[in-house]
Amino acid sequence: MTSTTPDPTATAMAPTATATAAPAPAPATTTAPTATTGPAATTTTDPAATTATATTGPTAPTATDPASVPTTPTTPTTPTTLTPTSEAERLRRWRLVLGGGGADGTGCELRGRDAAMDGALASLYGREKGSGGKAPGGRRTAGLGASAPGVARWLGDIRTYFPSSVVQVMQRDAIDRLGLSALLLEPEMLEAVEADVHLVGTLLSLNKVMPETTKETARAVVRKVVEQLEKKLAQRTRATLTGALDRSARISRPRHRDIDWDRTIRANLKNYLPEYRTVVPERLIGYGRAAQSVKKDVVLCIDQSGSMAASVVYASVFGAVLASMRALDTRLVVFDTAVVDLTDQLDDPVDVLFGTQLGGGTDINRALAYCQSRITRPTETVVVLISDLYEGGIRDEMLKRVAAMKASGVQFVTLLALSDEGAPAYDRDHAAALAALGAPAFACTPDLFPDVMAAAIEKRPLPIPDMAEQR
Repeated sequence: MTSTTPDPTATAMAPTATATAAPAPAPATTTAPTATTGPAATTTTDPAATTATATTGPTAPTATDPASVPTTPTTPTTPTTLTPTSEAERLRRWRLVLGGGGADGTGCELRGRDAAMDGALASLYGREKGSGGKAPGGRRTAGLGASAPGVARWLGDIRTYFPSSVVQVMQRDAIDRLGLSALLLEPEMLEAVEADVHLVGTLLSLNKVMPETTKETARAVVRKVVEQLEKKLAQRTRATLTGALDRSARISRPRHRDIDWDRTIRANLKNYLPEYRTVVPERLIGYGRAAQSVKKDVVLCIDQSGSMAASVVYASVFGAVLASMRALDTRLVVFDTAVVDLTDQLDDPVDVLFGTQLGGGTDINRALAYCQSRITRPTETVVVLISDLYEGGIRDEMLKRVAAMKASGVQFVTLLALSDEGAPAYDRDHAAALAALGAPAFACTPDLFPDVMAAAIEKRPLPIPDMAEQR
């Protein structure tokens, strides 16, 4: 005999299915949007399907609990889905990272463009630094060899497969790992490289041994980088320093728009009238005009030891920008164990750069002695020493000169580096000694340099970055 007893599960779920398919009283109707918010929402009357729909969301309310219904309807949103990475694509990426050979374990074979990319990477990173082409452990070996045409082809390949920022990193690694500095003396290779600040530094270090046939190509590479830097840095530098020069000039009969209200109020606090709750400005203090009434002297003293290559490039560009401002009298001095004044070449930063000779020792004391002898207006002078402070000269004399310049009114700024390379290496004892004299030493990025100079010109506290980040 067939039983007519209804299925309890089907009976219990029937009201929910009905509420989903057709309008019903308020409690049942309000569950419909909630039940369909999940990505797998359905309006089927199948009990099993209805159960899955009602429990899809983490907070889905039940039809019998009105209190759980949200008071503000929410608009259903489509979840953002990321295209899953296939197993083959993951193996391909690992194969490029691991570099192939018997040690990669992927069993993935690279073809076409991927194989060419892998070959370019293998030429540089497929062997240990300084291994001379013999890779330990049986790993693949490659190399660029000592052939300039081979290097030129490799440079063309990496520019094809990688973005400019990656190309610059790979070029620096190639010069360091494979000893390719000598090949930069060949014009054909220079024409193929991606020019940047670091390449300029390398070319400057090779300047004295560079053949005449290469020098014109090298100058063209350097000029390209210098023009890019000037375009990036000049406008903001001039704007920032012009404002600082205007604010540094003080006159007693300013026009209304030139009044320095902060200094004026401070100077007239004795004239405060309590009954009127105001200050009577008996004496006005205002800004002058930099081009007519103010002229500051700036001395850039640059360490040209090998580790300061990027700083020399940036300082030369900034020196040319500062020299172009009539309100500033800029002097540029570079030094190692000798001191060279390049002020007369400031109209062309490329000439300045080729007038430097990266490498050699360091005699900061001798350089500061020369700079000190050229100071005629101490209270209107800013001296910027750019050095890692590894002094090869007389340490105590160096510190005495800095103290003497500070005592005479000179604004003295010490930059451990002027570059984007991060925390520099420097002599911490000398840095601490200078800080004790009121000349804190810190690294500075090119973007921050205009603000540092503006603060020095106005005799304000310098915008020193967090020194903890530079340690």
